[in-house]
Amino acid sequence: MDWLAEIQTSPDELPANTPMVGSLLESSRGMIKTQRQWESRKREIRRRWLRYLSPAIKNRGAAPAYKVIQEDTTDGIVRQLIRYEVEPGEVVDAYLLRPIVSVDNAPGVVVFHSTVNHSIRQPAGIEGVKEKAFGLALAKQGFIAICPRNYLWPNNDIIKAQEMADRYHAKNPSSTGMSKMLYDGQVAIDILEMQPGLDKERIGVIGHSLGAKEVIYMGAFDDRVKVIVSSEGGVSTTFSNWYAPWYLGDAIRNEQFPHDHEELLGLIAPKPFLLVGGDSADGDQSWPIIHRALEVYRLYGKTAHIGLYNHRQGHAVPVEAEQRMLQWLVHYLK
Repeated sequence: MDWLAEIQTSPDELPANTPMVGSLLESSRGMIKTQRQWESRKREIRRRWLRYLSPAIKNRGAAPAYKVIQEDTTDGIVRQLIRYEVEPGEVVDAYLLRPIVSVDNAPGVVVFHSTVNHSIRQPAGIEGVKEKAFGLALAKQGFIAICPRNYLWPNNDIIKAQEMADRYHAKNPSSTGMSKMLYDGQVAIDILEMQPGLDKERIGVIGHSLGAKEVIYMGAFDDRVKVIVSSEGGVSTTFSNWYAPWYLGDAIRNEQFPHDHEELLGLIAPKPFLLVGGDSADGDQSWPIIHRALEVYRLYGKTAHIGLYNHRQGHAVPVEAEQRMLQWLVHYLK
C-alpha cells in the first residue's frame, strides 16, 4: 500500500475539539510491552464491552435459509434481493451481488448502508450516488457482497429509528442497539459464508456514516472479519450521536463510563483498518484515537496496517475517497 505512510502522519496542529486519549498500553501492572501481554489485556477489554453491549441472543445457531425475491444482472454482476429470518419471527432483506462468471476462492464483503431511506438499494447500486455503491463496485472487482438492511428500517424504503429502537428495547430491555446491529451483521456473514466459491478466510466490511459505526464493532467482535473500512462514522463516542438509544444509549455520557473506541481499535489490531474522514464526523480530531491504536498495532510487527485518510470534504464520499476505500479492501483481500 504505497500511501500507508501518508495516512499514518498527522498534521502539526489538531483542532480545538480533539479529545485527550490515554494509552491502551498502560495497565495496573505497568506498561504493556509485548504482544502476549496485550492479548491478556485484550481479553479483559472484550469482556467488558460485551458486558455493556449485553447481547440479547447469545448463540446464533446455523445460518438462516433465504429466499430470492428478485434477480437482475448489470455490468457483469448478478444482483439478488434476498429475504431471511435474521432472528426468530423477524424477517429482513439484503442484496447479494457476485460476478456472473463465478470463480473459486473469491473474497467476500459485508456492506453496511448509511442513513438514507432507500437503505440497501444504496450499496447495491440501484439508488443514490454511485460513490456509495460499494457492494456493486466490489462485485465488479471479483468480490461476493452482501448488503443487509439495518434494523432501524421496518422495510427497504423508510427509516423509523426511534420506533424500531423502542420496539427492540421493549423485547430486550437490558440490551443495546449496537448489540442488535452486531448480531444482524454476523448473520449476514453467516449467509455470505454459504455462497459457492467464497474464501471464508478473506472477508471484509465497509460502511459510511451509520455503516461506519457498524463495521467498527464487526471488526472488533467477529474474528471472521479480516479487513475494515470505516467512513465518517465518528470513531469516538464523543464525535456523533453514539448516545442515541439505537446505538449505545445515554449511559455512555455518564462520567462513570470511562471507555471509548480506541479500545475497540485495539481489539481490531492487527487487522488492516482504514478510517476515512472529511472533517465532519471524523477528520483531524480523530488522530489521537488512531495514534493510540498504532501503539497496539506495532506490538504485532514493524508495519502497522492502520491509518486515517482525511479528504476534508465533509460528510460525503468523494471520488478519491471511494477509490482509496475500495483499494484498501482489494489490496488486503485479493
